[in-house]
Amino acid sequence: MSAGEVPAPYFLDTNVFVYASEPAAARKSRMARDLIRRALAERAGRVSTQVVQEFLNVALHKFAVPMGVEEAREYLSVTLWPLCRVYPSEGLYETALGVRAETGYHFFDALIVAAALETGCRSLLSEDLQHGREFRGLRIMDPFR
Repeated sequence: MSAGEVPAPYFLDTNVFVYASEPAAARKSRMARDLIRRALAERAGRVSTQVVQEFLNVALHKFAVPMGVEEAREYLSVTLWPLCRVYPSEGLYETALGVRAETGYHFFDALIVAAALETGCRSLLSEDLQHGREFRGLRIMDPFR
């Protein structure tokens, strides 16, 4: 899937950023970097504080070669924070609980869906959820298929 095939605005799940930063899967890494570049250039992408937190945790602790603190700060400033549009609120958690009840998703997956809905996204790009599923006008797309 190319970046141009994704209807905007769209929400990027944590796995997109993980693949962009780990060269082990060259094809997925290239695709993820393209999606992130488009998200930033066109202001089309959205993430939540959850995505920021999850990515930084993985980057600092689980990468084959973990990011250093300064590298993580720069990535936060240049890439993650400009895309961050969703912050914790009671409404976000209420929506996530509703999503969980309706879909059976684990709570943190439901929270990602709720964040995408809160920002009016048309698409949620995630390798971890059901590709093609539509939920309240939001289409889940695996960008690496």
